[in-house]
Amino acid sequence: MLNMNESNTRISKAVIPAAGLGTRFLPATKATPKEMLPVVDKPAIQYVVEEAVAAGLSDVLMVTGRNKRPLEDHFDRNYELEEALTRKGDEERLKKVQESSDLATMHYVRQGDPRGLGHAVLCAAPHVGDQPFAVLLGDDLIDPRDPLLARMVEIQEREGGSVIALMEVEPEQIHLYGCAAVEATGESDVVRVTRLVEKPSAAEAPSNLAIIGRYVLDPAVFAILRETEPGRGNEIQLTDALEKLAADETIGGPVHGVVFKGRRYDTGDRGDYLRAIVRLACEREDLGPEFRSWLQTYVTEEM
Repeated sequence: MLNMNESNTRISKAVIPAAGLGTRFLPATKATPKEMLPVVDKPAIQYVVEEAVAAGLSDVLMVTGRNKRPLEDHFDRNYELEEALTRKGDEERLKKVQESSDLATMHYVRQGDPRGLGHAVLCAAPHVGDQPFAVLLGDDLIDPRDPLLARMVEIQEREGGSVIALMEVEPEQIHLYGCAAVEATGESDVVRVTRLVEKPSAAEAPSNLAIIGRYVLDPAVFAILRETEPGRGNEIQLTDALEKLAADETIGGPVHGVVFKGRRYDTGDRGDYLRAIVRLACEREDLGPEFRSWLQTYVTEEM
């Protein structure tokens, strides 16, 4: 039997599911994909692609759906705009426009029938093949100063199997997430996952460790997803497939978790989306000083 630890496969492919309807942000998302909503001055999806590239994953497959054409346009060249900026001598904005089209090798596949995250990941099987790969969800933005994905790739390449990102949450919040039962390892930020439960009640949760939107997966997950019946929400749940991998290491190696304690910006909820914009704007060198001063005045005097 192959020792998964001896695999020298270098992970290079990232999958970004982006077929959701974004109903929590209606009416803004009626004609604009939620992934294209700006976080300060970049669409949320660009932060996610930049994170993948920073971790060494330069081959990016985006799983899209209807009305998602702006995603493809954003990462494509816009020669008319570039020419207009060149004529104006606006090198700064020209560089920003070109950054998105030069980030990575982008590929796209349609998820014709929105049947859940597990189904979206399964749509990536022909592109991924038999190599380990990463999955990044666009609702979670990870601060580039906290290289979570790079750490996950490191653990997967060393231990084999799959690696999921975990974060401690308050017990009353655990029902919003998949939840992991874990065992300690010799590293403080790494745990071995023994069981997973999708959105349990506080009473049913095996821990307060919630799954957040980063995964590094063994390709064995595809065969399991093909046989996985719809679960919670009548959708094919990625958590259910990972539960089977955790229960039987002979299928695709062990499942580990990296416990993340860094900076995460949740853009999937309207309130958290606004907080993410404020936090990121405050930390920008070009916007932060003036914005923080205004914000302090606004809070102390007008609120």
